[in-house]
Amino acid sequence: MTFTAENILLIGAILIFCSILISKTGYRFGIPTLLLFLLVGMGFGSDGLGLQFDSAIDAQFIGMIALSIILFTGGMDTKLTDIRPVLTQGILLSTVGVLLTTLLTGGFIYYLSQWTSTNISMSFLTCLLLAATMSSTDSASVFNLLRSQKMNLKENLRPMLELESGSNDPMAYMLTIALIQVVASGSDLNLGLIGKDLLIQFLFGGVIGFTFGKFAVWLINKINLSNGSLYPILLLSLIFITFTTTDLLKGNGYLAVYIAGVVVGNTKLAFRKEINTFMNGLTWLFQIVMFLSLGLLVNPHEMIDVAVVALLIALFMIIIARPISVFACLLPFRKMTNRARVFVSWVGLRGAVPIIFATYPVVAGIPDSNQLFNIVFFITLLSLVFQGMTIAKGARMLHLDLPQEKEGNEFGVELPDEIDSQLMDQTLTAEMLANGNRLMDMNIPKGTLVMLVKRGNEFIIPNGQVELHEGDKLLYISEKKTE
Repeated sequence: MTFTAENILLIGAILIFCSILISKTGYRFGIPTLLLFLLVGMGFGSDGLGLQFDSAIDAQFIGMIALSIILFTGGMDTKLTDIRPVLTQGILLSTVGVLLTTLLTGGFIYYLSQWTSTNISMSFLTCLLLAATMSSTDSASVFNLLRSQKMNLKENLRPMLELESGSNDPMAYMLTIALIQVVASGSDLNLGLIGKDLLIQFLFGGVIGFTFGKFAVWLINKINLSNGSLYPILLLSLIFITFTTTDLLKGNGYLAVYIAGVVVGNTKLAFRKEINTFMNGLTWLFQIVMFLSLGLLVNPHEMIDVAVVALLIALFMIIIARPISVFACLLPFRKMTNRARVFVSWVGLRGAVPIIFATYPVVAGIPDSNQLFNIVFFITLLSLVFQGMTIAKGARMLHLDLPQEKEGNEFGVELPDEIDSQLMDQTLTAEMLANGNRLMDMNIPKGTLVMLVKRGNEFIIPNGQVELHEGDKLLYISEKKTE
């Protein structure tokens, strides 16, 4: 069966429906949901139920849209106060780390290609190209796993890993594009030209992303639309404008949307709750669509021919290349423990991004590009299975896990950013009621107001005469503390 204008809506809806149902079952067994979406796509594909989807260009386009949204939302959820202490580490991992991973892995692949017993025969530049497509950690996978498993880690590891995964795609993208151009033209590798292009990409991406982020905040806070539902849609349009404008000006669009997201997420913003709800839902939708389309694109039987080689490359990347790159980048930071370095090495997840980058050689008509794509896909599956399913266990084994920080309050109430106040909730104990069980008897700090009392499933509007019971939950509002 092939996709047509008549059946695409039905087929798409069935695929998304099945993905969500299967993800519920998978979550109970600790299987990464993104892996399940990928497997659903493979199950419905040419080697499964027979859906025919073989357009690398369409998959690339879907990936571009999805990554723009995922990176922006990831940036919005990134707190500057969290990443500031690990900014240098994150930048080193996302630049030098990607380059080292590419060089080490590319050299190993070239070494393998010289073996007569292997079924791959590639030039050194093609080996580097294959390594470049897999050199970055996947932002969608890292964001999803860390947040869905509600992981809280010591030594500021979570913001460091999220910063790395959100900012290392541009480096891998640029290396991939540069090497495709070199391989396609048959010219020599010009390191100076590649370095210049990288500098332009990062500079333009950073400046344009920051500028559009500031503009988005100003516009949303000032435009005063009559319909509040239009604000998230307005922001979505600005995300795509940011990406395409940056790309037209030869900057890196992925870096631009991530930085724009960081700016928007760390600035007072009107209708933040509505925007967050919309963007989180959209992010999940496009994660599902992206992984489904990539699963449909692959022909699983073709991976059998490269399984042994892909397994060797995966083991080398996980056990040797990634740890060497991480330890080298984090060497100057003496306060970081070796346990933390080992954990960062293990969270080198491959996901949708390497697969999307692997479609670029296919579209460009690079020799052996289909073989490259199958190797990348196989390695991604291995990474999601072995690394994705063991991240939480690895954190516990290395004693790096912390209790999850409480987010929000039990009342489900949020305040707009423009209100300079904060909400807190508290559960009453017997000791708190020792001086009296009425609200007026409690020692409530000056400038703090009790807004609501929750008793079981009942909500009580408070006044001074309200009798309180042990176990009641109080919702306070108070002025924000200035540091």
